[in-house]
Amino acid sequence: MPQKKELSYAEAMAELESIVTKLQNNEYEIDELQKCTARSLELLKFCKSKLFETDEALQKILNELND
Repeated sequence: MPQKKELSYAEAMAELESIVTKLQNNEYEIDELQKCTARSLELLKFCKSKLFETDEALQKILNELND
């Protein structure tokens, strides 16, 4: 079984933007709404996590520079 490639922040944002565009254009059938809403939530959590990780790493670097 092939390993699943980890999603990058840019890929997650692109997928999320695609979902939003399709929602705005009413391109989803009613049966797909639950699935795309759940996927959107996954992507938002992933992006939020990446942003917090990056912020923490940058804060650590800045603190080391100030010591």
